[in-house]
Amino acid sequence: MNKIYFCFPGGKHKALTMSYDDGKEEDRRLVEIFNRYGIRGTFHVNSGIKDNIRIPMEEYLDLYQGHEIACHTLTHPTIARCPLPEVVNEVLEDRIRLETLLHRPVRGLSYPNGSYSDEIKKLLPSLGIKYSRIVGDSHGFDLPTDVYEWKPTCHHNHNLLEDGKAFVDLHKTQYLYLMYVWGHSYEFTRDNNWEVMEEFCKMAGGREDIWYATNIEYVDYMEMMNRLQFAADNSFVYNPYVTSAWISVNNEIREIKGGQLTQL
Repeated sequence: MNKIYFCFPGGKHKALTMSYDDGKEEDRRLVEIFNRYGIRGTFHVNSGIKDNIRIPMEEYLDLYQGHEIACHTLTHPTIARCPLPEVVNEVLEDRIRLETLLHRPVRGLSYPNGSYSDEIKKLLPSLGIKYSRIVGDSHGFDLPTDVYEWKPTCHHNHNLLEDGKAFVDLHKTQYLYLMYVWGHSYEFTRDNNWEVMEEFCKMAGGREDIWYATNIEYVDYMEMMNRLQFAADNSFVYNPYVTSAWISVNNEIREIKGGQLTQL
């Protein structure tokens, strides 16, 4: 029987994704750094808050091009303290306003103030949300087991360069690894430490063994991988999706094109 391993796009075994909240003016500099080094991520915004320290919504399409725009609720309440109908409105109204602007589905969330509950988690699929990030640091590179309680590898102030070097140095291709960095761009100005992100992106960017993804791209890709239809003896596979999947077959990287049956 063929020995099959799932791979990230291009046959890679490492993925990097970033997640930044609140949509404040410092996102301009952060996006420029990401783009310079080929790093991609997700920006969680509150479409119901307008002030002079946040990016105007009319600039989202240009500024965040190539990245994901996702929900952070309408007005950033501590939602575990709110009635569930209020939570529903905070998430749905944020989605509606962002989708009206972007003309595409908005399916990601990060919990405002890191606040959530089991009841809120159970609500999210019915609200069209596919994942939500919590706060905290795992300092590991394991794939998430619950994307509605998605704990990152680290905040950029919590050993980012040390974790980044460990991630870059990973080489055992029998595993899949994910590094997930989170924070708020205004913290770089507050803490006067933009050089930390510059150094990390220079170290981790532009590498052939890393897939650079937004949060939703990771979630969608892994959902596709889990729905590939393999023969009982691993002699062929059918990909019911439009996009390609990537697997290792007896240590050979294979592209499994969408809508096709592929002999292995």
